Amino acid sequence: MNGYSVAIVGATGAVGTKMIQMLENAAFPIKEVILLASKRSVGKKLLFNGKDIEIQETTNESFDGIDIALFSAGGDISKQFAPEAVKRGAIVIDNTSAYRMDPEVPLVVPEVNAEALKQHKGIIANPNCSTIQMVVALNPIRNKFGLNRVIVSTYQAVSGAGNAALKEMHDQAQQMLNEETYEAHILPAGGDKKHFPIAFNVLPQIDVFDEDGYTKEEWKMTNETKKIMGDDGIKVSATCVRVPVVFGHSESVYIEVEDETASVEQIQNLLNTAPGIILQDDPSQQRYPTALAIQGEKEVFVGRIRKDIDEEVGYHMWIVSDNLLKGAAWNSVQIAEKMHELGLLNVKA
Repeated sequence: MNGYSVAIVGATGAVGTKMIQMLENAAFPIKEVILLASKRSVGKKLLFNGKDIEIQETTNESFDGIDIALFSAGGDISKQFAPEAVKRGAIVIDNTSAYRMDPEVPLVVPEVNAEALKQHKGIIANPNCSTIQMVVALNPIRNKFGLNRVIVSTYQAVSGAGNAALKEMHDQAQQMLNEETYEAHILPAGGDKKHFPIAFNVLPQIDVFDEDGYTKEEWKMTNETKKIMGDDGIKVSATCVRVPVVFGHSESVYIEVEDETASVEQIQNLLNTAPGIILQDDPSQQRYPTALAIQGEKEVFVGRIRKDIDEEVGYHMWIVSDNLLKGAAWNSVQIAEKMHELGLLNVKA
């Protein structure tokens, strides 16, 4: 059978299981799928195209004969195994933060900067989930009207923190409803000093703070946006917030464009025909995207586009996307599809 051998590292995780689903309809031929995880998951089975596939332990030898390796098992695992996978002939598409800001590694959203794939040296980085959906929505505007400033406030789903955080939210919610004692051990950041409940709560912290008062998540959005768009001159500032939602990140985004002739109608028309975007923007009918409604969808949804009251070149919008799909698994598979299309994979299927 012709096709690529594809490995998923972190196959049992929240993103890994979605990668398996996305590969079932990938636009490139697949010969086999190898599912890799830690030793404690060995022997478990997951379905791919209706067939049970047994989980294997991730080792250096796991990448022998692999053409495409999708990583989503944490930055430390990527740093340990991604170079070895490349050495053994695989193209690595890494969904962690390990290589995103490495100047030698392309940071890619296919709708925005697919050409950067041609510069890869074996590893391609998948951006942060909240960054991906924002740049997909803003890139058509930037290309037409220029872009000077971005101010974003995010409302990020708990699934972005992993399966354990989701379980803790569900447990807390049930305990609160039962008027029982509840505990918090994970959010807002597993490695920080204090933890707070997320059920029926809003946490203005994702990841740990740096000395400037911004979190690592906020710096990711700032730095990654500039790298993906290839423009250090764009002013980007983020406030990242965790909300008690299961799937789907939402963002309130304010932008300032360069072209004073831009209008709401022109921006709506641009986004309505842009790849990977679904426009839902009719306030008279209360039509706008919500996290619950877009679960399981691959696209980025945009609504509530309106001109700023005071700033001539300022516009506001609401951007929503499934963080495990376009924000992670689907964007990774899209990168592999684009590399196949451009003839950039090591093995021609």
